[in-house]
Amino acid sequence: MSLLALSGVTKRFDGFTAVDGVSFEVAKGAIGGLIGPNGAGKTTLFNTLAGIEVPDEGAVSLDGIQISGRAPYRVFAAGLARTFQIPRPFPEMSVLENCMMVPSAQAGEAFWANWFLPGRVGAEERATRAKAEEIIDFCGLTRVRRDAASTLSGGQLKLLELARVLMADPKIILLDEPAAGVNPSLMRDLVDKIVALNDRGHTFLIIEHNMDVVMSICDPIMVMAQGRLIYRGDAAGARADKAVLDAYLGDVH
Repeated sequence: MSLLALSGVTKRFDGFTAVDGVSFEVAKGAIGGLIGPNGAGKTTLFNTLAGIEVPDEGAVSLDGIQISGRAPYRVFAAGLARTFQIPRPFPEMSVLENCMMVPSAQAGEAFWANWFLPGRVGAEERATRAKAEEIIDFCGLTRVRRDAASTLSGGQLKLLELARVLMADPKIILLDEPAAGVNPSLMRDLVDKIVALNDRGHTFLIIEHNMDVVMSICDPIMVMAQGRLIYRGDAAGARADKAVLDAYLGDVH
């Protein structure tokens, strides 16, 4: 069953077409991979899916509901959450604080609630903390949960990005180059987390240049070049497709 569906998505900037009529679907429970050379339009497509950019043409639906053109916070509320190639935590907040602030519409956000509904605010905060602690432990960040995000390594920041996304219970998670800048040990750990989460029912769409990662865990694989989708299929087909080899895989070592 299709969870994320793109139909003819196009995005232009001052006459330059960055994304050109892209259509594909990602089924519920899949780990989709989005690959292609630099400048292919992958990040622009992610930004369009997340509401950061508004498509000039086409439509995006999530679980049967159109989300294209919605503001980012509304796309997030609908169940689509993304990470960034360069993590964007609140640097002076601890790992735990970064996670606890993710859930929206918390009772404590209303200035009067702390005076009139202290029991509700306290119970909600305890539940949020417990959930954050569980997710932090799953992501292997328990030892640094009280450390400021600014002190974390590149790999730990990627794990924190994943932890923050999980706090929102999204329907689909968009990961933008999760393996970039991560040492091999932490990269393997991050990949294992993605596979474990997928086994639990989480759906992913991943931009990644590490072909070992893409070919080992992603199905389907979508390939973009010059803003267009030139391939959708499995890893074996991508390796054998002449257009894919000419545009990308032939230059990847």
